[in-house]
Amino acid sequence: MKRIFHKIKLYLPLIKSLQTALLLFTGITGFMSAKCPVMNYKIFVSLVGSLFLTISGSTILNMYFDRDIDRKMPRTAHRPLASGKINEREALIVGFSISIIGLLWAALISPLYAFIVFLGLFFDVVVYTVWLKRRTPWSIIWGGISGGMPILAGRVLATGRVDWIGILLAFSILLWIPTHILTFSMIYYEDYHRAGIPTFPSVYGFEYTRLIIFISSIGTAISVSIGFLSLGMSWGYMRLLAVLTVGFVGLAIFTLFKHSQKTNFGLFKYASLYMLGAMLMIILGG
Repeated sequence: MKRIFHKIKLYLPLIKSLQTALLLFTGITGFMSAKCPVMNYKIFVSLVGSLFLTISGSTILNMYFDRDIDRKMPRTAHRPLASGKINEREALIVGFSISIIGLLWAALISPLYAFIVFLGLFFDVVVYTVWLKRRTPWSIIWGGISGGMPILAGRVLATGRVDWIGILLAFSILLWIPTHILTFSMIYYEDYHRAGIPTFPSVYGFEYTRLIIFISSIGTAISVSIGFLSLGMSWGYMRLLAVLTVGFVGLAIFTLFKHSQKTNFGLFKYASLYMLGAMLMIILGG
């Protein structure tokens, strides 16, 4: 039993528990955005279970394919695969297996839902990580598409179809990703440079990167606001969103003109809180 708990402890960093939780939360948000009764526990548990397994499996696979570059960066060198604490073949088998289990579970609920979940996994592992991450900084677009699939999948499971609100919510995540990723890539510029990963700061410079972050933040704020209006959110939630948006856009503007690691890090953290707060309001409003 002690050995099992030790193994679970080693695998928790491989699934990036905070990232997985945030993506899972967006999937729940998509489901609740259709005002589906959460008391239908069988569907809700299947949504959470299938998404958790698929997201976790894809993250483990990403860790497997990135293990060589992780060893080159001080920030990631301690990860279980990079440090050799977990056998590489074992991680590949585990990641592939739980991904397949998650997809099969999703298919039992709804073929269309399973297809959206599969697209998220495919774009994340195959297109983003294996094909483009080491070739171009524009790989984050495909990573953003992958990040938007859980909320679209949740919406599809609730409504039985792909509708424009689901696409809008996924688009909000896609626009948010550059703010999240590019601020991070500026903070850890040396790490990515050491690993040979092309990023916007290394290819286009910091000034252009800050401009993209600003545009991305404005786009996110606009799409989330339209999403709130389309969902018929109450004015109380709209006012709260407006307060969060002022802080979000204000930080983006400040980062554009005031260059420092502190402002970059502040926007990086606030961007996550902004999206988390927006998702929580949609759930409560639903």
